[in-house]
Amino acid sequence: MLPDFTTLSLELKDNIAHLQLNRPERANAINRAMWQELGEAMAWASATADVRVVVLSGEGKHFCSGIDLAMLKELIDGSISCEGRQREALREEILWLQRQLTAIEQCRKPVLGAIHGLCIGGGVDLISACDMRYCTADAIFSIKEIDVGLVADVGTLQRLPRLIGDGTMRELVYTGRDFKGVEATDLGLTNQCYSDRETMMTAVFAIAETIARKSPLCVRGNKQVILYSREHSIADGLDYVATWNGAMLISDDIKIALKAQKTGEAPSFDD
Repeated sequence: MLPDFTTLSLELKDNIAHLQLNRPERANAINRAMWQELGEAMAWASATADVRVVVLSGEGKHFCSGIDLAMLKELIDGSISCEGRQREALREEILWLQRQLTAIEQCRKPVLGAIHGLCIGGGVDLISACDMRYCTADAIFSIKEIDVGLVADVGTLQRLPRLIGDGTMRELVYTGRDFKGVEATDLGLTNQCYSDRETMMTAVFAIAETIARKSPLCVRGNKQVILYSREHSIADGLDYVATWNGAMLISDDIKIALKAQKTGEAPSFDD
């Protein structure tokens, strides 16, 4: 049975979990319940053997308009009389918010973001944690925190430079300017830009289906090694992958893959 969410919708078919932000009446602004459910959904996808790939998209006209402003007001106002304790509580809340999006990055399965309409503020934080991103030509991106007097604090400043480079990231952060799908792809934020949402979703699911047919053990291993190598030296990364393959290389999946290449038949792997 699939988990039940109030701010997300979830479908599982052919080993692909389709997770959609589901507050279309608020342009999928992320309230506290959605923050929590995003973390729970990613933990579920990571632990569920039948899930091999996650597609993350948004219901309605927009992907995500960022953090819900009512929640932002609550974070700022606070209810603790002691200023020191209030600041400590705010820091803990920010760390909690970070963990919900880091759960996307740490999900053992690839997460493919499909973006249309608005992708603002927290939406950029969210997609920066995905493995790959795809968008429509009319998608509008903006690192909008600068315009509400806020330093982006849940991942954009840390992850985006690795995707588009430091100088470009600084320009977008300092100006808060809008940029559309074609530019997002030219910058390297998204892998591909499509003419419309339907075309994009068809293409993204085709990519997800291709991944889902590969060895799940190998896909999970590749993601783990990629994440480790990003944070470590080349020598450390090489040592880590040697240890990984020393532990995982002797698997049924290799035998199945080699047999399939020999016979020309499509391989079938266990979850």
